[in-house]
Amino acid sequence: MNASGLEQPIGAFDSGVGGLTVVQAMRELLPAEDILYLGDTARVPYGNKSPDTIIRYSREIMAYLRGKGVKAVVVACNTASAHALSILQKEADIPVIGVIAPGVQAALSATRNGRIGIVGTQGTIQSEAYQNLLRQYHPDVIITAIAAPLLVSLVEEDWLSHPATHLILEEYLAPMKAARVDTVVLACTHYPLLKPLAQRVLGPDVVLVDSAQNAAAALARTLLKGNLNRPFRREAGQTTICSTDAPAQFSRLAERFLGQKIKAIEQVTVG
Repeated sequence: MNASGLEQPIGAFDSGVGGLTVVQAMRELLPAEDILYLGDTARVPYGNKSPDTIIRYSREIMAYLRGKGVKAVVVACNTASAHALSILQKEADIPVIGVIAPGVQAALSATRNGRIGIVGTQGTIQSEAYQNLLRQYHPDVIITAIAAPLLVSLVEEDWLSHPATHLILEEYLAPMKAARVDTVVLACTHYPLLKPLAQRVLGPDVVLVDSAQNAAAALARTLLKGNLNRPFRREAGQTTICSTDAPAQFSRLAERFLGQKIKAIEQVTVG
């Protein structure tokens, strides 16, 4: 890639606002890079859609991002990573990074007793993408996988430390405590916001693997390996956020996920 190509933005997408936890992690690790994020809010959630539909949506978003000249794409969505990542990687001429493999590798590096928990949406857990990859790397791993569909709504309601959220987390995570897991993968991009509460429920000795941080780290390694890093400059990179539906509520949630005020969110059409 020539010097002008290195100045191109990094693309990232999710079905909604959750992938902004990945964007925040990317901002921290890669402050010079421009980032273009698309939340497919017109078609959220992906978790209850068929694999074929998720693949179609992901291809449409990929075409949109490629049209904007991105130099790499992060599929900042566990469901899209589970069903569409391998297809996108085969079809693209740029690096495409998902959130599953980085989380799996981090969990296997962290575990001491080979007992790993996975908590995610119904779609992610049913896809068995995390389970299959964990077993591929470590056939003897003992996995406790829990679908926790209520957690996304609680995060979007900003009930991050609400007593009801604590009770629901206790219920969801009880099988993991019973299974004596020592590592839990937060397999949904909303869940990093619940990390402090989950840590309180599980105890200080359980390692929580944040899919957002690990995906950002995988992106940073990929850019470095491919000499795709933006040349050093004093000013910070720009973050551009787009959505496929009216952006009013999306803007409110996006500010919470990024922890900062957001200028304008552009509504775009894909597909």
